[in-house]
Amino acid sequence: MIELQDISVAFTGKGHAIRAVRNVSLRIGQGEIYGIVGTSGAGKSTLLRTINLLERPDSGRVVLDGRDITNLRGAALRRERQRIGMVFQHFNLLHTSTVYDNVAFTLEIAGKSRQEISERVPELLNLVGLADKAGAYPAQLSGGQKQRVGIARAIANHPEVLLCDEPTSALDLETSASILELLQEVNARLGITIVLISHEMSVIKKICTRVAVMDAGEVIEEGDVYDIFATPQQPFTRQLVDHTFNLDLPQRLTQELSGTLLKILFLGDRAETPVLSDVTLRFGVSVNILHGKIEYINNRAIGLLVALLGNGPDVPQSLTGSARIASAVEFIRSNTARVEVLHA
Repeated sequence: MIELQDISVAFTGKGHAIRAVRNVSLRIGQGEIYGIVGTSGAGKSTLLRTINLLERPDSGRVVLDGRDITNLRGAALRRERQRIGMVFQHFNLLHTSTVYDNVAFTLEIAGKSRQEISERVPELLNLVGLADKAGAYPAQLSGGQKQRVGIARAIANHPEVLLCDEPTSALDLETSASILELLQEVNARLGITIVLISHEMSVIKKICTRVAVMDAGEVIEEGDVYDIFATPQQPFTRQLVDHTFNLDLPQRLTQELSGTLLKILFLGDRAETPVLSDVTLRFGVSVNILHGKIEYINNRAIGLLVALLGNGPDVPQSLTGSARIASAVEFIRSNTARVEVLHA
């Protein structure tokens, strides 16, 4: 559906070139919700804008459905852009126009008749949950409602692709979740391919199927969202994932611990099996779970636990205290995806 082939973009600032995007190649399939994640300045917004040529690459090619659109201009480019909707971080609504007119404006630009507009706008407002706000002005809307207008406007002309530039970063958590659910509905009901950028891995894991991780203008890791969360390969990606799971313990607690402190990763069905209960029964160790969670990404489980192992009262006669702790750690390691010893 979308192919970015060796894309590079540079800007000139203070007398020298700044390479915002460096030799990026991506393939995004029809009907996917594809995420691009990175910190501020990583180049993700610039890369997104090359897809509809709001930002022209200095080198490389943009290919949509097998058509190279990189050098299109004028009427030919405008026709292609009608197939690509865009949702912005700060809504970009016409403040002196009603909700109805904001959505209708996009259709008017595309040359739709008055009858087509009068039929299409109510249909869109109903889809985004704003059927009762047609006569309201942007100043009368909440942030989430404004973004819903932005989504209605972006899909008004039946685009095949929807580009979302940090669509939830200006919203609170509850409103962000509702906007992401709406984007999922748009993808499922209309079959629109969505490319979404964010600096938050929590947004990516909520709705995306695949993700590219950007740092300093380069894609450093790319793949299935579950795999990126389960087994990140690059240090920067691991940092983003760890921040999302937020399993940090207070320093006071780690200094006072007595025992073996483990960080344990469970994947798939193993996240739902009683591995730690088995350890207690088999090796007579105590298990104190200090922190943890199980999350489901694309309906597949990822569990992370921080657990303290100590000597329990029921000691197998054949094992010393240190030996049974070591045996318990090895048992956990063999029955989970990854074990990291934080303190021993």
